[in-house]
Amino acid sequence: MPQFGMIVYSPAPADPKAMTAEHLALLDDFPARAKALGGKVLGGSYFPKQRGFAFDPSTTAMTVQGDTVRAGTVLESDLVASAFFVLAAPDIDVATRVASLHPAAVDGGVEVRPLFVPAGQAQDDYAD
Repeated sequence: MPQFGMIVYSPAPADPKAMTAEHLALLDDFPARAKALGGKVLGGSYFPKQRGFAFDPSTTAMTVQGDTVRAGTVLESDLVASAFFVLAAPDIDVATRVASLHPAAVDGGVEVRPLFVPAGQAQDDYAD
C-alpha cells in the first residue's frame, strides 16, 4: 500500500508540554480513526516504533487546515513543523481524509506527501 508522510504544523512555539488533555486524547485515538478510513499509522515522532523516512520531492503535496484541503505545502506560513508521522493508505485522497482527523488540522495544519520509493524496492505496511 502506498505510504505518505504527514508533517504536522502548529502555531508557534508548538510546546508539546502545553497540549491539552483533549488534544492528547485525540492523538491517542488517531491511529484507530485512521484505520476506520482505510489507513494505517506506521510510526512517527510521537508514536512507538519510529523509523526514518525521506519525503518524495513531488508536486502532489496536500495541506489540511481546518475545513480547507488544498494542493501545496505550508512553507509560506507562520506555523511551525511540530511532528511527523507516516501513514499507509490506498491513495492520497484517503491520506488527506485521515489528515483532516488529526487534532492539529483544527488550529494548525497537516501536510500530506507521498514517500520516496527507491528504484527496485516496494513499500510495505510494516505489519506488527
